[in-house]
Amino acid sequence: MSSVLKQSFLMIRVNLGSLPRRLWISVSMALSVALVVAVLAGFLAMARGFEAALAGAGSPDIAVILGGGTSQETGSDVPAEAIRSLAAMSGDTGIAGNNAGGLALSREVVVPVDVRGGDGADQTLSLRGMDAAGPGLRERASISEGLMFSPGSREIVVGARIAEAFPGFAVGDTVRLGAVDWKVAGHFASGGSAFESEIWADREAVQSAFDRQGQVQSLRVRLDGGDSARALATLRARLSALAGPPLTAVSEADLYAAQAERTESLIRLFGWPIALLMAVGAAAGALNTMMSSVSDRAVEIATLRLLGFSRLPAFMATWVEAVLLSAAGAALGAIASRVAFDGWQASTMGANNTRMAFQLVVTPDVILTAGLLGLAVGVIGGALPALAATRLPLNAALRARG
Repeated sequence: MSSVLKQSFLMIRVNLGSLPRRLWISVSMALSVALVVAVLAGFLAMARGFEAALAGAGSPDIAVILGGGTSQETGSDVPAEAIRSLAAMSGDTGIAGNNAGGLALSREVVVPVDVRGGDGADQTLSLRGMDAAGPGLRERASISEGLMFSPGSREIVVGARIAEAFPGFAVGDTVRLGAVDWKVAGHFASGGSAFESEIWADREAVQSAFDRQGQVQSLRVRLDGGDSARALATLRARLSALAGPPLTAVSEADLYAAQAERTESLIRLFGWPIALLMAVGAAAGALNTMMSSVSDRAVEIATLRLLGFSRLPAFMATWVEAVLLSAAGAALGAIASRVAFDGWQASTMGANNTRMAFQLVVTPDVILTAGLLGLAVGVIGGALPALAATRLPLNAALRARG
């Protein structure tokens, strides 16, 4: 066994030493693998970034009450009578109290508004009307510049990502949303979460401006006590006892997790087939590269075989060369994807059919997954040429020596 290992190491060294003779075709193989890795890493980073933006928005201590049998705010309607009945309930409702002796909740309505971006194209954003308690129910949100909107006024506070991407949203500016002018009172940040893709305003002002008097699409409530699961179960039981259309309560964390899962699946549905098709092409390129390598080294391989080298070292030398070239390409692709994609700004349609901005995140598992696909190109693409190297006719060396 030791002699086989020595033979393998010797033939690998001879193979790698002859790489300068076929430098450009070897470089092209490595670059094709790098492209495969970078493309897959880009799609996976997009999915990870979207997931992170929504995960940052959800809190297990906050519940969202929806009506109309829907799992999203779009299409939801919470009747005013149900809100009054919930507020008048005695005993444990599962909702925490506020400082005024009432329930810690915010009645909210979401209106899509068209805003012209820096490129001149109109994009649809979410204008969220909420009660004064609404901002306090977003634990990670805080004013980064200016002030919070005043109750009853036509003032807005703008998420950090909107303030960065759209002109005309500086603090103190006046912006037209719908048929009404609004004053930008401040900007808020929320750790890069989906909240930063929203515009917040007073609920009654939004209802009045967009002719939605009395409409409430959702209730955001703080769950009571330290056991959020128990409080949520209690809330659901109390909601089921209310007359009128059925209301559902879902943890804010679960609500955003479900939204993230749908979009992540869609991104991967496009990303993986594209990356696999490219990987097949790269594997074909690796096959061609390594067959050229075997042809270039036919005399050397046959000569070593005539000197007593077994088939296994011939196989290992060619296969290891393919794997090492793929590993170099995978490393190059990983570095390129980290430099090009990590922190890159992207946007997609959110749950309310409005724009949601997020950052691509190139995590270690993204690099590992994409890198393994790149490595598989060499493992698979180098196997057949390596097998061909073991089957070279031994008299090839004698004919070549003339």
